Amino acid sequence: MTIDTVDSVRCENAARPAHDVARTWLLTPGRPDGNADFARAERSAADVVVLDLEDGLPDALKPEGRRAVRDWLGSHHAWVRVSPAATAEWSADLLALADAPGLRGVMLAKAETVTDVAATAGRLGAGIPIVALIESAIGLESALEIARHPACVRLAFGLGDFRRDTGIADDPVALAYPRTRLTVASRAARLPGPIDGPTLRGAETRLRDDTETTQSTGMTGRLCLDPAHAGVINSLMSPSADEIADARATVHRLGGGGSVYDGSDLPALGRAQALLQRAERLGLSAGA
Repeated sequence: MTIDTVDSVRCENAARPAHDVARTWLLTPGRPDGNADFARAERSAADVVVLDLEDGLPDALKPEGRRAVRDWLGSHHAWVRVSPAATAEWSADLLALADAPGLRGVMLAKAETVTDVAATAGRLGAGIPIVALIESAIGLESALEIARHPACVRLAFGLGDFRRDTGIADDPVALAYPRTRLTVASRAARLPGPIDGPTLRGAETRLRDDTETTQSTGMTGRLCLDPAHAGVINSLMSPSADEIADARATVHRLGGGGSVYDGSDLPALGRAQALLQRAERLGLSAGA
């Protein structure tokens, strides 16, 4: 598969979608010498840039990496992935991020209990949103409780660590259960659809199929490791012009409720209205 580079670079003045509808969450290692990579991520088509202080940063580089990320957030905006709760690295991460003016939110690695989210929210202060990464069997079992914490704005699937913890194969059928369970937990907690794991660098031939799998399980975003993947994922995970046109026709036909003729019409109307709302939130033309 050749990555389509059209719309792969964000216009300097283009606004990113809000985190509740964001499709691509680009993880960028928070390295001490990472300013060029941070800038490249900022220019990419990714909806959300996440500077990574956890797995993307070797332990020996973490102290200097934290300083680099903190300095960057003095004049730029980004999310930050922080280490698992109650660890020494987590405490150091949050100390480095305290009152950083450009901090948009944090992605909490390996969340396993609602206490993990509560403790992180307590350290960050009110108003900082948290995406909880579910990366273990324990985390999956606690997903609904985690999702219901007021500071948690979305769930995300830490695919690699989840497979390591459970021994589940890298197969869409085998992984359908955890994916759909996160979708159901998100919906039950009245959160947006969850964020799926990434396609690895160098695996571009899988990018389209992986993203279609994400959509089939009700997830509405993906982690991203390569800026070049962002434009493709955004395109695939956005309502198409045909879908928007069909939704508008459905709303026109059923919008007043008078044309409803069987029990499937109101659900169809609800899906159409939700699609048009999402298209509008993403800055797409609902009049196309």
